[in-house]
Amino acid sequence: MKLLVTGGAGFIGSNFILYWLKNHPQDKIINLDVLTYAGNLENLKSVQDNPNYSFVKGDISDKNLVDKVVAEVEAVVHFAAESHVDRSIMGPEVFVKTNVLGTQVLLESALKHKVKRFHHISTDEVFGTLEFNSSEKFSEKSCLKPNSPYSASKAGADCLVRSYFKTFGLPVTTTNTSNNFGPYQFPEKFIPQTITNLLEEKSVPIYGDGKQMRDWLYVEDHCRAIDLVLQRGKVGETYLIGGLTDDVTNIKVAEKICSILGKSPEFLTLVKDRPGHDIRYAIDWSKAKKELGYQPQFDFEVYLEKTVAWYRENEAWWRTVKSGDYQKYYQKWYHKNLAMEEK
Repeated sequence: MKLLVTGGAGFIGSNFILYWLKNHPQDKIINLDVLTYAGNLENLKSVQDNPNYSFVKGDISDKNLVDKVVAEVEAVVHFAAESHVDRSIMGPEVFVKTNVLGTQVLLESALKHKVKRFHHISTDEVFGTLEFNSSEKFSEKSCLKPNSPYSASKAGADCLVRSYFKTFGLPVTTTNTSNNFGPYQFPEKFIPQTITNLLEEKSVPIYGDGKQMRDWLYVEDHCRAIDLVLQRGKVGETYLIGGLTDDVTNIKVAEKICSILGKSPEFLTLVKDRPGHDIRYAIDWSKAKKELGYQPQFDFEVYLEKTVAWYRENEAWWRTVKSGDYQKYYQKWYHKNLAMEEK
């Protein structure tokens, strides 16, 4: 099978490409990524010379380019998105352009070229927030109630994907996942920021009182879940993919990281909360377990220790990212080897 992976230089996308080529070595992947600040080709150094992997630099909103690459593949796995809530508050327009309009361009091309599967990666944030002291969890039946420009743009994309199945019969599947973490995550995100700041002996900003709760999903579990959906998922269906069964607060996660690193919790600094900050996310992934056989391989404690160990062992990677030097990698390694030249 030949897949188009959009946003394959990002955190989850690059982990997925590494996972897929390891577990499906006979398949071919085209990675389409515009290389924004969060796109890092260094994540894919180990496969850059793999004959079954190719990279195309480009925007998913570019209709002509998208049409060229989609014409070559059998399936689309759509990760590409602006994904940082804080940035969506500062500048919502690019989130609408990429997450909504870009998704529509991909859907239209997938329909035109009759792809066998269009898999859309979404987030639990489209469902809004849960009450702090409730036992309620998001499920496939939850209503869309986004509270940030980011989550609103992803909800719009979810609706478009559904509409292309209902109206045009495009064979789609969607996964809404909880907060991912693991190797190669951009250090502005909560867990890698906490780890790397502590390794640098810097303070760690914690929004509000730090009692916001998240369902944390290790990125490799997410990749396995997508694999299961592509193999066994029912066309037109949505599957929620989570990683935890117990609530854990952000401050507690940060304290766990302090403990793993042997750092004082005095580095944790409460700062003013951001506007519209969701209080609690929790996912009921029983449908994915029942229909796909999905479940996390390990618990949160094991995965957190693995993640901390990765950042400890890959200091050069995150220091390069934090300094911005990682962006030079594209020019150094790919300038003469682009699958399609920039126009």
